[in-house]
Amino acid sequence: MAAGELFAGNLFANNLFVRAGGFWRHAPKGLLAFVALAFLFAAPAAAEQQPPNAAPNSTDAMLRWINAYRGKPEPDALPVLVHGLSDLQAFKDAESSGAYIGFIAGVLGANPDRADALIAKMLTIAPADHWVLVRAIAYSGLPHWKVLLLKFVDRMSTRRAMIDKYVAGKLPTLDQISYQNAKPGMIDKIMTSLRIGGEREKVVALDPSPELIDVLWGYYLATGSYRPIGHMIKLLPLTNDKDDVDNLTTGSAAKFTLASNAVRDLHLLAMLKRAVKSQPEDVARVLNDVIETAENVDTVRMRKESLAAIEELKQKGPNARRELSGWGQVGQGALSMGCVVAAATGQIELGIPCVIGGAAYTAGLQYISH
Repeated sequence: MAAGELFAGNLFANNLFVRAGGFWRHAPKGLLAFVALAFLFAAPAAAEQQPPNAAPNSTDAMLRWINAYRGKPEPDALPVLVHGLSDLQAFKDAESSGAYIGFIAGVLGANPDRADALIAKMLTIAPADHWVLVRAIAYSGLPHWKVLLLKFVDRMSTRRAMIDKYVAGKLPTLDQISYQNAKPGMIDKIMTSLRIGGEREKVVALDPSPELIDVLWGYYLATGSYRPIGHMIKLLPLTNDKDDVDNLTTGSAAKFTLASNAVRDLHLLAMLKRAVKSQPEDVARVLNDVIETAENVDTVRMRKESLAAIEELKQKGPNARRELSGWGQVGQGALSMGCVVAAATGQIELGIPCVIGGAAYTAGLQYISH
């Protein structure tokens, strides 16, 4: 996603973030993609979009068409677009393919009666790129997406293992996002570190990431629907995560792109205003900031604040680590469980430090510090 129309957006975003303190040069690949995608909304559509059946030979021409798609859907042109992207090796890097996957998934999801025929026409792309189709089908939200995967598994034999995992529920769909709003308490962390209560089965879920934001925007470009926007809204509380730089980055990505795109997309802005009325307090607080920023066209401020928060977390480390750093002074001993509970509840007067022998402190502190 770094050609033509998006190239200018990438370059502009690069300059902004480099001047903001160099963070951008160390950002994940997906983070560059999501900001570039934000500028795609701001770019004016060409007077006459080149139709996909004319076999455009550059990703910027395809992206212009994708951007205009929700205003004039042409689902039958999707296979030509996918073939063009495959020929240009746009699917070579999984980290920068999120927007394309989301777009394909959105078109399929919005056209259940045509999905079968559309998939059949896309299957003739390079076999190495079939993973994109598998993921798009799984992300489509179609009620019969598993049936479709099994129907075409023989024609995507190199991705049979991937298909089997999706069908068996071992790989997550777009409706299985781990929003991570509820963090485990200190007692939960201690119990986990000491393996109290047995092994817990790992939940199959998509972890928040800038690449996920790309997928959701791709889905929105295909449909103009609330589904992907609703997922991003639920990720907004991650902007307050002071313990995990990946979560903070993803939350900031959702917040910044929602505000940036709502500046120009009035349909999106109206959607956000309707949604805020039914959100819990922690989500509504951030979403109101998004809406106000879009209305005031004040995205520069939001970008600076987001970068400052990410940079602070990178430099100082997680809040939890900072709060617990003093406990490491205890030495070879360990804080008793009673003292850990007291510290967690703010009842320091119960006695700190309470030194005992054993491994409880070491395991517990290491776990809750990371």
